Amino acid sequence: MSKPNIEIILRQFEQPDEVRTFPKGRFEIVHLEGLTIGRAIYEPGWRWSEHVGPGVGASHCNVEHIGMVLSGRATAAFQNGLVHEMRAGDLFYIPPVPHDSWVVGEEPYVSLHFLGAAHYAT
Repeated sequence: MSKPNIEIILRQFEQPDEVRTFPKGRFEIVHLEGLTIGRAIYEPGWRWSEHVGPGVGASHCNVEHIGMVLSGRATAAFQNGLVHEMRAGDLFYIPPVPHDSWVVGEEPYVSLHFLGAAHYAT
């Protein structure tokens, strides 16, 4: 009886497929078997509407996100006035409605994005 051929794929964000840079931040992309996974790294003072929006010609992000906060804190702020703060360890879902986001405090914010990464900051 022969053993099946099993292939494991290992990737790291230290060698991303693509890096999208903007003032005070970067978004790293890794493609893994049909998935596009992103890692967001934002410095204190980063704000989507100021540092990403002008580069994509938009005042608010409209991308749907599912992810996890690895470190730091940031907001998801909606046009209706709702503001949610996300912290390390939080899993998040942000719907595809106009929203802004900014880093809270003096610690860099890092998160993984499992949905929405392919369209973020484009």
